[in-house]
Order: sequence, then structure tokens, then C-alpha cells
Amino acid sequence: MDIDAIVAWMVDGARSAPESGEVLTQLCDRLIAAGVPLARGAVFVRTLHPEIMGRRFVWRPETGTEVREAGFETFDNPDYITSPVVHVYSTRTGMRRRLCDPDCAMDFPILAEFRAEGLTDYVISPLFFSNGELHVATWCSAAPGGFPDSAIAALDAINHPLARVAEVRGLRRVATNLLDTYVGGQAGARILGGKIRRGDVETIRAAIWLSDMRGFSARADRMPGRALIDLLNRYYDCQVPAIRAQGGEVLKFMGDGLLAIFPTASEGSDPRPICRRAFDAARRAEAEVAAGDWGGLEQPGGVRFGVALHFGDVLYGNIGSSDRLDFTCIGPAINLAARIEKLSGEIGRTILASEDFARHYVDAPGDARLQPLGTFAFKGLAVEQTVYGLA
Repeated sequence: MDIDAIVAWMVDGARSAPESGEVLTQLCDRLIAAGVPLARGAVFVRTLHPEIMGRRFVWRPETGTEVREAGFETFDNPDYITSPVVHVYSTRTGMRRRLCDPDCAMDFPILAEFRAEGLTDYVISPLFFSNGELHVATWCSAAPGGFPDSAIAALDAINHPLARVAEVRGLRRVATNLLDTYVGGQAGARILGGKIRRGDVETIRAAIWLSDMRGFSARADRMPGRALIDLLNRYYDCQVPAIRAQGGEVLKFMGDGLLAIFPTASEGSDPRPICRRAFDAARRAEAEVAAGDWGGLEQPGGVRFGVALHFGDVLYGNIGSSDRLDFTCIGPAINLAARIEKLSGEIGRTILASEDFARHYVDAPGDARLQPLGTFAFKGLAVEQTVYGLA
């Protein structure tokens, strides 16, 4: 294999490697086949994610490619601060260190580690994206004497096409990250799959979660803005992990309100496991809020909320104006859940469920049983509804 063939493969999008990690594996295999004595290859790409600063792809012949995610705390890690990667970010230029040379400048701690591993050469190159962003690729050899001149020329030749492949794969991952973060994983997958036209909706069966913090308006009136946001974030940290752990999808934050769904796998699927998971998520969220460390924002136990659980059909898809859409759920089932959630505050209950939800819910032992609390008339609904709560 020659280098021109490798460049052509990358220019064509490295289509034989559907996963990003596989791109580096196949690239390193092809470089070795072309005579480049590689012992290690790594690519670090920064990304756009609320918790992840970037992804690190490291290839070794004995392990293949390992993919690791780096959080924002990496910026404070001494190993990162003193690394050649930071040097490349600051200078926007690459460098080479011939570790087999006794006079090699060992100006970064990681170089001593590489030399101790038996590596003989180290090359780090900037990967420039078309928008000016800079990312990094590193290459190591264990061959006596390090990389020959022909190998250095080969690494230079693949640098620009590798940057293009990394950019295309990175942009799709950023799009996925942002959609997962702002609209949810299932909704994001539908959007990336082409469900982007206004009116693209489908009817799905789901357990519905609608929750609201008690006394939020009064808190908003008396608390400083930053403290209020901190309170909301901690409050949602008590709910969202519980929902996602049970397979739920958070669709919308509405101030202190939260809308989530637990969809069934298909129209004929048994709803009982879905309702069980939604109820378990509500119980866990209740416990997390009660035990929450509010850091002086509220007295212990001072934060309370209500959650309504319902099961039914919802319209799920794109709703809005021609150039500003929202991927959400609407329908009578959502309206009923909203009425029940409001009732939870009026009667002092944390968890309330509709009759449709209770019918599909499988009682658990102990205090996790649902029982009817009475029938209630709700505004806009012609028929009174039986509402259930914990025994």
C-alpha cells in the first residue's frame, strides 16, 4: 500500500470505518502496511458538550484503539498542563522529539515516560479544522533510530485529510451531543433521521411524567438570580438522572416544570413495565429531593415538588412556526397530567397517578402501593377522574 492510496481513502471519507475509533485503527494499519513503523497513534478532538471537554483516541498494536472522554477538570490536571498538547494549542505548530537521541530535549514529562516504554520517536501535529479550530494528532515509533524521513513525509501527507475526516465525524458528534442535551436522545435521533418538517408527528403510547416545584414563584421573587438558577439545577439533578436511569426521556424544562415520557417499545407492548419504571423514577426523585444538600439555598427538607404520572397516547413530533420548531408531546393525555400535577399541590401529595396509570402499574410490596384517593373534577374535562396516590 502506498501513501497516495491512504490519502484517497481518507478523502473519500474513510467509509470502511463507520465508528470514529475504527478510523484511527484502520489508518494505523494502513500506515504500517505502507512501511511507517508506528508503535502508537493518538488523536485528541475537543467537542461541544456540557460535561465533556473532548475525546481522546489512542491506538497501540496490542490493544487497538481505545476511546476516552475528558471532562473539563482536565484543564486543571498537571499532566495535561505540562503536556505537548498544550504547547501545540498555544503555538499552533507541531514538533518532533527523537527520543533515541541522547541529546533529545526532554522538555515535557510525558517524553520521559515514552522513552522508558521503549519508544524512540515522537511527532505531534496540529489538525486544523476549516473553521480555524485546532485539534491534535501524535505519532510514536519504537523502531531503532525512530521514524525514517519517508515516514515523516507520510505523516505530513495524511495530516490534512485526517483533519477533514476528524472534522466531519466531530461535527456529527457535536450535533448528536447538542440534540441529546437540549431535546433528548430519542427526539434527537428522530431529528437526525430527517424528522424535521413541521407537522412530522406520530402517535406513541407512553407513561407521562409532569412535575413542578412547590412555591417556585415566591422563591423567584425573593432569591437572587444566580442563586435561583443554582437551586433549579440542583433540583433537576434530583430528577433527571432518576428518569433517565429508568429509560425515560426528558422533553422539556418549563421554568420549574419538567415534562418527560417513558415510551413503550411498540403499540402492542405490555405497558406494565413502563409504568413500573416511571413510578420507580418518581420514588427515587422524591427521596433525592428530600435528602438533597441545598447548600444554604433552602432549609433542609424545604424543597418540595409534585409529580403526576399518567399513561396514554400522545402526539410526538415537530410543532411550531415554519422556522422555529419544538420537538415535544401534546394531546389530551398531557392535559390530564397537567391537571393532576396541579392537584398534587392542592392536596399535599408528592406523587399522584391517573386511573389509566394505576391500572397498568404492578403494585410493589410495602409502602409503594397505589390506592384511589377519590374522584375529582378538572377544568376542561367533562368526566370526573379518579386519582391515585401512595397508601
